[in-house]
Amino acid sequence: MDVALVLFKKDGSHKVFPLPSSITVIGRRGDCDLRIPLMAVSRRHCQLNQNEDSVKIRDLGSRNGTYVNDERIDEATVRAGDYLKVGPLAFMLQINGLPKEIVSPELAAKKQAKQEKPAAKAAAEKESDIFADVDEDASDSFLAELKDI
Repeated sequence: MDVALVLFKKDGSHKVFPLPSSITVIGRRGDCDLRIPLMAVSRRHCQLNQNEDSVKIRDLGSRNGTYVNDERIDEATVRAGDYLKVGPLAFMLQINGLPKEIVSPELAAKKQAKQEKPAAKAAAEKESDIFADVDEDASDSFLAELKDI
């Protein structure tokens, strides 16, 4: 299994870091497999473990936490396309070259919001049709009943 972390840079570009072994420690210390020399990253921040069919990430007691898809985790199984956050840095997990399309977390969130918007609009229209055939006078009497309770 070929596993890589894709780092998203502020300028919109990205850089791919292939994981060097089945156990990869990410942190600030010089002996970490993937060294991030930033104070927001703990000395030994997190660890990625890979076997034949899965990749797991474990927080190593970091001060600022390790995040997978914007959720703080202690330990989690990650899949191709998941977003990891270590300190201020955002990565996407790529396994065996997948996903092929490299999309930043911000752009992915915008795409998802666009897809959810039409569905939410359709649901709202459906809800507004629920009482379309109710006579307004009948609804007024129902409200009058509620006042008496």
